[in-house]
Amino acid sequence: MKISTIDTRHGTDNQYSFSHGNCLPYTGVPFGMNFFAPQTTNQKGSWWFHPNDHTFQGFRITHQPSPWMGDFSHLVLLPISGELSENTLFHAKSSYRPEESTFNPACLEITSCRYQIKSQLIPSMYGGLLSLSGIQKNGGLALSLPGRYELKQLNKKTILGQIINFSGCEDENFTFHFALYAEEGFTAIEGADSGEDGFVILRLGDSSDLEIRLGTSFISEEQAQLSLTRELSLSKSDYLNNAQSAWEEYLNKIEITHHDKQQVSTFYHCLYRTFLFPQTFYEWSEDNQPIHYDTFNKVVREGVFYTNNGFWDTFRTVYPLYSLIAADKYGEMLEGFLNSYKETGFLPKWLSPDERGMMPGTLIDAVIADAAVKGIRPDLMPEFLEAMKKAATDQSDHANYGRRGTYDYLKYGYVPSTYHESVNHTLDYCYSDFCIYQVGSVLNDNDVSEYKDHAKNYVHIFDKETGFMRAKDAEGNFREEFNSHRWGTDYAEGSAWQSSYAVYHDFAGLIDAHGGKDKYEKKLIELCNQKPLYHTGGYGFEIHEMSEMAAIEFGQVALSNQPSFHFPYLFNYLGKPEMAQPMIKQLMTQCFDDTPQGFPGDEDNGSISGWFIFSSLGFYPVTAGSGEYVIGIPLFDKAALHLSNGETLTITSSPNHVQQQFVHEVKRNDNTYTSLFFSHEELIQGGTVNYQLGIVPNPRKYTEEELPFSLK
Repeated sequence: MKISTIDTRHGTDNQYSFSHGNCLPYTGVPFGMNFFAPQTTNQKGSWWFHPNDHTFQGFRITHQPSPWMGDFSHLVLLPISGELSENTLFHAKSSYRPEESTFNPACLEITSCRYQIKSQLIPSMYGGLLSLSGIQKNGGLALSLPGRYELKQLNKKTILGQIINFSGCEDENFTFHFALYAEEGFTAIEGADSGEDGFVILRLGDSSDLEIRLGTSFISEEQAQLSLTRELSLSKSDYLNNAQSAWEEYLNKIEITHHDKQQVSTFYHCLYRTFLFPQTFYEWSEDNQPIHYDTFNKVVREGVFYTNNGFWDTFRTVYPLYSLIAADKYGEMLEGFLNSYKETGFLPKWLSPDERGMMPGTLIDAVIADAAVKGIRPDLMPEFLEAMKKAATDQSDHANYGRRGTYDYLKYGYVPSTYHESVNHTLDYCYSDFCIYQVGSVLNDNDVSEYKDHAKNYVHIFDKETGFMRAKDAEGNFREEFNSHRWGTDYAEGSAWQSSYAVYHDFAGLIDAHGGKDKYEKKLIELCNQKPLYHTGGYGFEIHEMSEMAAIEFGQVALSNQPSFHFPYLFNYLGKPEMAQPMIKQLMTQCFDDTPQGFPGDEDNGSISGWFIFSSLGFYPVTAGSGEYVIGIPLFDKAALHLSNGETLTITSSPNHVQQQFVHEVKRNDNTYTSLFFSHEELIQGGTVNYQLGIVPNPRKYTEEELPFSLK
């Protein structure tokens, strides 16, 4: 796959009230420490780029994982020529032509209409190269510096800077250091060299063509200079080749052959998104050892670290994808997350740059359990088990860390309704307890049997009368005046419809709680075949997730948000995959494309991209931590996965046209395959999977052994 075919504006047509991905057009290397993107406005907070804007305020160095989290350590670089009427960003910005610009993961190219400067920005892991041509007399690089900043000229060719800005951080002085190097030299600094919210122009003389190199660090100005120095010998073509090769190494891990080129393009645009986050947050010392800044204790430590990840989102698809095609990188990320535990006392939930405490649960537990059952980093699992147990038994005094309502959950078997989003907390803790049990089982730890029992706690908040998970008070009474379409209060970013099926580890038990398969099937049909109704409920206003569910006609299957990702696959647990297959195919083809409107809702660190990738391959990891993938229906004629262990898994489907909405038969290595799931052990052996598709369903009876995983 050629990286030049990816347009990073995919999923970037967004506003506060409606998301087509809430993505940004990131140029950087995979999992890069920094990303770069054009800033088109400084008036809309986190929505500082829009693909339809024609304003160019400069190249933003950014670390924003989501508009809802905000940015940190950001600044903007704008090439200019000549004098300004006033030294402000308003007086310096230019228009540009988006249609004539290059938005690519490995390179940004923009020509400013005002200055007629052609700018090419090429990233590296810890810096990058800004190549400028067409500069008129008295060229300059204007720096927009939000927050506290300092600049100093180290010598004629080098400017050192530091900036302090963030949406949230344990260290009130968390600093980003940068070094700028121009071979032709900097002739002047116009503006205050320190202060707050500055606009400073670094004058570059009268050269029409020049290159500015960048080195960065979260540790020190010396480390930023070291990052810069290590790349001074690289040519522009070296930078570009390195960035392109890094991307193609990842994108080539899955090769798609298909008759619909637009669907192929959508796939690779999604695949690009899965290799952006988490971002690298460690650097290499002078003696080439990994080091990182510990924002909690405000010291530099040895070891790796990764940031900008919300595990509530990414445990579902991103890490299971890595387990197949990027297991080594997955293992290194785990090492970084364990370092977070060692430094703060709790496993991370939402890192940006450190713990932000967002969303219910501690769902990094699923990331750990999935690695454990798949044999990834077994050396780390004893410490991880200790960390998981601590979160399950010890409630932090700091709301950002660990579980909320831990002691009450242990006391009652559920989180009482006095806690916000108590239903989701309860269900997520049950799943995490299952994950603890799975890791303990891998380690032959006899002290985890109680967690298997706790994993069944979801039954305490299941209301057989309504068929929903409902909030209970400490006396065991359900909240009165129940409305299944009411969002918020007891539910996270959804209603009872979206929040009552988060029993990933025990759908057989959930089916029993409903009163058997017939009643459960009727409930799923009702879930799908109703209007996408909602009541604003506890939010008191319409949040964008409501709007996005209402925008597509898939009932309460709100694929725009993570709690609904697995809904189509629930029919497999009834032995009725034919009821899921048309819905999966329609969701793939109607809700995704390769345009700026390419997603049905927030993309969220690769998670919804991962849904499309897995679903288009014909299977989906409903239960991270089980080592299984539930079979769906593939989108492509052929896909070749180059697995982490060197094997290749080839998936084919035929005949494959719009009218083929059903799977008629599956063959694994030319043998008829009857189970409704694949095991990880099967898939990593490579070989072939062939889907014969059909225009009518081919139902049959399934044995219990052929149904997907449920807790026994």
